[in-house]
Amino acid sequence: MVVLSSEDEFDEEPGEVIESAPPQRVGEERQLRGLKKKLLKHGHGWETPNFNDVVTVHCVGTLLDGTVLGSSTMVMDQPRTFTLGNGDVPGLDRGITTMKKGEVALFTLPADGEGDFSHDSNSVVQFEVELLSWIRVVDVCKDGGVIKKTLEKGSGTERPADLDEVLVRYQVALVDGTVVEETPEGGVEFYVKDGHLFPMLTKVIMTMTRGEKAELIVQPQYAFGETGREAGSGLCSIPPNSVLHINIELVSFKPVINVTGDSKVLKKILKEGEGAFTANEGANVTVSFTAMLEDGTVFEKRRTGEEQPLEFITDEEQVIAGLDRAVATMKKGERAIISIHPEYAFGNVEVRRDLAIVPPGSNVVYDIEMMDCIKEKAPWELNSKEKIEVAGRKKEEGNALFKGGNYRRAEKKYEQAVDFLSDDGSFGFGEQKQADALRVSCWLNGAACSLKLNDLFGAIKLCSQVLDVEFCNVKALYRRAQAYIETGDFLLADVDIKKALMVDPQNREVKVIQKKLKQLQVDKDKKDAKLYENMFAPKTMDSSMAMKFLISVAVIRLKVENDARENEDSARMEEDTVADSAVI
Repeated sequence: MVVLSSEDEFDEEPGEVIESAPPQRVGEERQLRGLKKKLLKHGHGWETPNFNDVVTVHCVGTLLDGTVLGSSTMVMDQPRTFTLGNGDVPGLDRGITTMKKGEVALFTLPADGEGDFSHDSNSVVQFEVELLSWIRVVDVCKDGGVIKKTLEKGSGTERPADLDEVLVRYQVALVDGTVVEETPEGGVEFYVKDGHLFPMLTKVIMTMTRGEKAELIVQPQYAFGETGREAGSGLCSIPPNSVLHINIELVSFKPVINVTGDSKVLKKILKEGEGAFTANEGANVTVSFTAMLEDGTVFEKRRTGEEQPLEFITDEEQVIAGLDRAVATMKKGERAIISIHPEYAFGNVEVRRDLAIVPPGSNVVYDIEMMDCIKEKAPWELNSKEKIEVAGRKKEEGNALFKGGNYRRAEKKYEQAVDFLSDDGSFGFGEQKQADALRVSCWLNGAACSLKLNDLFGAIKLCSQVLDVEFCNVKALYRRAQAYIETGDFLLADVDIKKALMVDPQNREVKVIQKKLKQLQVDKDKKDAKLYENMFAPKTMDSSMAMKFLISVAVIRLKVENDARENEDSARMEEDTVADSAVI
């Protein structure tokens, strides 16, 4: 990789590199910002130290003629530990930030502008450096109030979040070494969101990985402040304005997932599952569980070896909503504790289960393990014939749900069906026509669901998608007109109705909403006329303006009367009421 040179026009960070450049070879010298670096030995890993980190190096400084810098701040060939950026060796710090652990490099620094390391101010200084190790130092609050030194790296990259449950060990001491707080040998467990000891401690814990050990220096304003802490109940006193030194280890943590986004279904992972894929919607799952009330009363149990595990298909309302949605996020082999609010459990009714009664309004808890999971195949895993078959099946399932009044789930089935019918070139000519017709049918049925759910703009969008491919589709024009009427957009509704009647002049459903639209327009005109009459009373105008106003009102009234007569004629012609044939 090529390191950015000092001639670059933008202000790069120390050690910033161009990712597309090849890695530096042993023996190759490259220009950095204000110094040159010659690689003598590759390091390992990919991490490099940052400014403020505490590094330990072997370093030998010489002039170009080989004279060893005995007066240098570095003692020849002896390990030295210092903080990068503190100016111990000006200029060299920047070079060290480009090194990996175990790497050996030769840095060449000009004397002017980077510090005087020679007996002659015009000479050039060279340092042969081996980076032995470093301690990551983080200014957590960016104001020096909480300094964190990483003593031992943890495993992985995951860090605790606000909802997670953590297990930590720590020891808290004053500047003089007096220990004022210490956890038991096994540590202490708590939820991050609940806080612990003092508020800033949980913020630090959220920067740590599993198994990480760190040393903290916490200033009074982020600890116990001007009041300190009084002794009592087994607690040691902490004097006012005390700086705390804390050795802390994040032993482990259990991720907690907010499944529904409203904190009413929480999943705490006790054991990670296999692989990267979760059950998802429509998966055939087998689970074992113990279901309890918050007080520990077990009301249902399906444990392997004791009872038959439960098998069900996710997103089919075969179990309570909270359990259904949580299981859809689980992997095979995963074990979790799922806490479910009554809204996603049994609601405000009393329910008799196998082992106990669940009282109204009960929060419930499931200790559950995913034994097996057979995911529904994704569209890309199927051939064109299978895609059409799956889409057709989902459409029929949606139709059945619609007829049963379950519009929300029906809408979802139609959406799933369309997912299998994307125009991606995978269908042959005959199959493409079949897929197009099925997709249009699902869009139309989805629009019917949207109207039932009062999602008017959703209905308009779906009908518009149909009209993009079939611009004379009467059903789409009819349903979009219905939505436009409900949104008060009478002009667009009228346009769609007229288009529909041009295609099918005898369509009774369209004629019914045309009559409805005309009546609504009459009512609106009457309301407008009354509004204008009140706003512009003739007594406030001169005679000429009053005459013009009266003529305008008369025109509006004439229009209202004509519309009313048309509606009466239409009503005589259309005696029957026509019901909407909802799904096709």
